[in-house]
Amino acid sequence: MSGTRVGSVRSAVGGTGASGAAPPLWWVWLAAWPVAAVFVLSNAATPLYVLWQREMGFSQGTLTVVFAFYIVGLLGSLLVSGVASDRLGRKPVLLPALGLALVACLVFATAATVASLIVARLFTGIAVGAVVSAGMAAVSDVAGPGRRHLAALLASCAMVFGAGLGPLLAGVFSETLPAPTVTVFVVEAVLLVTAVGAVVRMPLRRPDASVKGAAWVRVPGVPRAHRRQLWLGIAVFAPGITATSFVLSLGPSLLSGLLGTTSRIVAGAMAFAMFLISTGVQFAVQRLSRPAILTAGAVSTVLSTVALIGAVRGGSVAALIASALLAGAGQGMGQLGGLSLLNSSVPPGRLAEANAALNVGGYVPAGLLPVSVGFLSDSVGLTGAATVFGVVLAGLAVAGGAVVLASRRRGGKA
Repeated sequence: MSGTRVGSVRSAVGGTGASGAAPPLWWVWLAAWPVAAVFVLSNAATPLYVLWQREMGFSQGTLTVVFAFYIVGLLGSLLVSGVASDRLGRKPVLLPALGLALVACLVFATAATVASLIVARLFTGIAVGAVVSAGMAAVSDVAGPGRRHLAALLASCAMVFGAGLGPLLAGVFSETLPAPTVTVFVVEAVLLVTAVGAVVRMPLRRPDASVKGAAWVRVPGVPRAHRRQLWLGIAVFAPGITATSFVLSLGPSLLSGLLGTTSRIVAGAMAFAMFLISTGVQFAVQRLSRPAILTAGAVSTVLSTVALIGAVRGGSVAALIASALLAGAGQGMGQLGGLSLLNSSVPPGRLAEANAALNVGGYVPAGLLPVSVGFLSDSVGLTGAATVFGVVLAGLAVAGGAVVLASRRRGGKA
């Protein structure tokens, strides 16, 4: 076993390592930084939508379409990036993704039309798709077989912490500094440059030469023996991330209606709190079994939808905030449970593709449902549309929890 470890480390550092030791623990943490940096960009636009909407004069439906182009880019990227990462290596996928994220910052900072916002969101989605497959797999690669649990935890937390930090920074900067739609993307560009430096220096293994033969562009998947783990993760992760996507796309509009304010700090703070809870809950539940984590995630998402319906029907800001926090917890536990299942079972040579498959399963409903609600709200109002969304999503979350419980009762190992 020691010989395997020595060989893997030499391979990771390009054959220059002489000590035979695994990369130090701080490298595992640093490997998660590019994931966090790109996810800061993923939601940095959230508090600014109200401002752009006022300046450009577009509807709620158009707003959710702008948001959805992020999902389009992400899903398109996931069709390629997982396979490419497993075959070519993590760096050849991560570095172009970070470059595209920098371009997205430039487009956001100079945006004057809806079309430019769509392009920026599309580029952001492509970059995020590469990061959730290659970036999260890179954290596992650096951690090594003995630290797979830590790798899943750090990769998942980096994703949700970055996703929450973006809207908070955007809200605060846009309210307190000049050029409200420019400054935040300049700061984000600096963060992305530091992430490029981390990727360049990252001690990563060379790609597995045996991973070949299949199409480069395909719906990502996992080996047949691990499909159950993938579907269990999707069953809970998909409703959770759909709930947080709703908060990100239409949460500022709901806050504006309930509070009578367009404060971008308030909108950004709510999104940050949602993802802060998502990060914290993952550390809190990390010692639980994977089925227990997934079950708790499904319950949290159901409670989030109940609070959402109460918020829009009763005009309660407290209920809306509770809904956001519960959505964050649901996504966090669904994501951690799904990633842990894959990290513990899928071979390293297919791990990036497996991560991509999990995210495809999650982001398809996360894109479709909020867009449908956006256009429905233009016809029946945001209250009625949000109620329909809550009922549908509650049904999906209940079904996901039932699938996990049924698997557990059958004695299947998750």
